[in-house]
Amino acid sequence: MSQIFHHSTNTLSKVSIFGAVFAVGGGLWLTAEISRSPYVTQAGVAREQPVPFSHQHHVGGLGIDCRYCHSSVETSSYAGIPPTKTCMNCHAQIWSDSPTLEPVRESFRSDRSIEWTRVNDLPEFAYFNHSAHVNKGVGCTTCHGRVDRMPLMMQHASLQMEWCLECHRHPERYLRPKGEVFNAAYQPPADQLELGRRLVKEYDIHPRTSCSTCHR
Repeated sequence: MSQIFHHSTNTLSKVSIFGAVFAVGGGLWLTAEISRSPYVTQAGVAREQPVPFSHQHHVGGLGIDCRYCHSSVETSSYAGIPPTKTCMNCHAQIWSDSPTLEPVRESFRSDRSIEWTRVNDLPEFAYFNHSAHVNKGVGCTTCHGRVDRMPLMMQHASLQMEWCLECHRHPERYLRPKGEVFNAAYQPPADQLELGRRLVKEYDIHPRTSCSTCHR
C-alpha cells in the first residue's frame, strides 16, 4: 500500500507541537512581565494631587519627621493622612498667600477634607499593619522608597504579593535598628545580613507566609 502522507509531515507535526508549547510558554511569560510592569502596578508613576505636596521639600529639605504628619503610624494599622490643621500649623505664617495653597486654606475654613489621591493603594482583600512593621525595624523607605527625593509622591514598589513575600521570607535583608526606622537617608551597612540576623533575634521576629496572614 502506498504511503498516504509525505515524510515531511512528521517534521511539520513535531515543529507544530514544539511551536505550540513555546507559544504558550512565551504567552505566559509575557503576561507575567506585563503584570509586573509599571503600566499595571503604577510603580514609579507620580500622581497628581489637589495640592502638589513635595516630600522632597518637606522631608529632605526641611527635615520634617514622618510622624509629624503620619501620626498614627506607630500605633495603628494605618499611617494616617494629616488633617488640614497640621498643614496650617506652618502655612498660617509661611506662604500664607500662595495661590497653590488655596485648597489647603479653603479646607481649613470650610472644615472639609482635601480629597487626596491614594498613592499606595492596597486592594481591600490585603491586610497590612503599619505599626507591626515599623515597631519591628522596617523602615519607611523600605516600602515607600526615598520619599525625601520625590517632588511628587509616587509608588515605589509593585505592592504585589511576591514583593511582600520576599521580605517575609528574608527579613534579615531589610531590617534596620528601630532608631533608624524614620530616617529617610538611612543606608544599609556592608554587614546588613549579619545585622539583620541579629535584629531578627533581638526583636523576636517571626514573619509568617501563610495566606491568612494578609488575606483575612
